[in-house]
Amino acid sequence: MTAIISKNILHNLFKNIKAGGGTLTYPDNTTVAYGDPKLAAKLHIKFHTASALRALARNPSVGLGEGYAAGEITFEKGGFDELIATMDMNKKHFEKWFRNPLVYHLGKASTNTGKQRKNISIHYDIGNDFYKLWLDKSMTYSCAYFKTPTDTLEQAQTQKVAHILRKLNLKKGMSLLDIGSGWGTLLITAAQKYGVTGLGITLSTEQLAHSTAAAKKAKVDHLIKFELANYQDLPARNLKFDRVVSVGMFEHVGKQGAPKYFEVVSDLLHDGGVSVLHTISTRDPIGGGDAWIDKYIFPGGYIPAIREISNLLPKYDLTPVDYESLRIHYAMTLDEWHRRYVSHEKAIRNQHGDFFYLTWEMYLKSCAANFRAGGVDLSQFILVKGWTNELPLTREYMYK
Repeated sequence: MTAIISKNILHNLFKNIKAGGGTLTYPDNTTVAYGDPKLAAKLHIKFHTASALRALARNPSVGLGEGYAAGEITFEKGGFDELIATMDMNKKHFEKWFRNPLVYHLGKASTNTGKQRKNISIHYDIGNDFYKLWLDKSMTYSCAYFKTPTDTLEQAQTQKVAHILRKLNLKKGMSLLDIGSGWGTLLITAAQKYGVTGLGITLSTEQLAHSTAAAKKAKVDHLIKFELANYQDLPARNLKFDRVVSVGMFEHVGKQGAPKYFEVVSDLLHDGGVSVLHTISTRDPIGGGDAWIDKYIFPGGYIPAIREISNLLPKYDLTPVDYESLRIHYAMTLDEWHRRYVSHEKAIRNQHGDFFYLTWEMYLKSCAANFRAGGVDLSQFILVKGWTNELPLTREYMYK
C-alpha cells in the first residue's frame, strides 16, 4: 500500500464524520481539518512517517499503537480523550474500518490452561516493582469505587473491596474462593473483617509471592491461602464454597472460555451460594478483541457484552439478583493510574525502554477515554446458585 493510497483512505474516512472533529497532518506536510472546525482545532494528530500512515491504514488499532509508541504519530493538540470521543460519536462510521479480520481476534485458544498461564504471565509478571510505582498501596489492580470526586485512589480502592464484600453478604465461618486473586487484598480483607476461610488462585508467580507474604503479615494465613492454579482444575478437587468472587479476571477467559467459567463457578458453589462477578463489559457484542491490546497488553482477552453474560447464566443454574454499572468509576481509576504512571516516566523508560513506556502510557490513557466516552463499561453482577431466601430484602446491606 503506497503512502498516497493510505492518505486517501484516511482522508475519505475523516471527511465524512458527522460529529466531533480533528486535524491531521500527513507525512507530506499537508494539514487538513475535518468535522466541526471548533472541535478540529482541539485535536491535531501528526504522522511523521509514511510507514506509520500505511500501518494505520492497514490496521488502525496496531498501527496507531505502534506508531504512537515509536514516536511516529504524535498529538500536537489534544489527545486520546478527544480522538476517542470523536470516534464514539461516529461509531457506525468507524466501525467497518476497525472491525475487520486484521483488527479483531476471537481468542480461540483461551480455554487451554497452558496458554492462559502464559498470557497472564506476559501481563502480570512484568514485576511487582513496576506495578508498585503506580497502583495504590494495597496493589489493587481493578476499578476503584469513588464515593466523591475528591476521594484518593487509596480510599476508593478500600471502598471497592468493602463494597464487593458487602455484596457477598459474608458471615463468619463461610468459605470464599477468589478467582484471579491478584495481589491478595480482597481475600485478606475478607478474612480480617468477616472471619471467613478462603482460597485465592492466580496464574502469576509475582502475585502469588506478594499475596502469600501479605497474608502472613496480616496474620490471616491460618484462614486463607493462595495458590498458583487455574480455575478450570478446581472441580476435579471436589471443592465447594459458600461464596465465589472474581474481580477483573473474567476479561481474560476469552469469548470461547466464558461458558466454561460459569460452569466451573456453578460446580464450585453450594446450592444457594453467592458469586460476585466484576468485569469490564460492552453494550453490544463485538465478536472479538482489539489486536493492539492482544499483542501488547492483554493477550487472549475479550470484553463481553452484558447480554452475552446474561444469556449464559440459566444454562449453569446461576440466577442474577443484582447488577451495577461503575463505568465512570473506572475512568477515574485509570486517570489516577495514568497520573502516577507518568510521574515515574524516567524510571520506567530507563528500566523498560521508550517503546514500552509509551505503549503502557497509551493503554492507560486510551482506556480512560473509552470508559468516559461510553465505549466500554464496568459491570458488577450478583449471582446465586439456583435460588436463596437468605439475602436481605433490600439493597441497603450493600451500603452499610
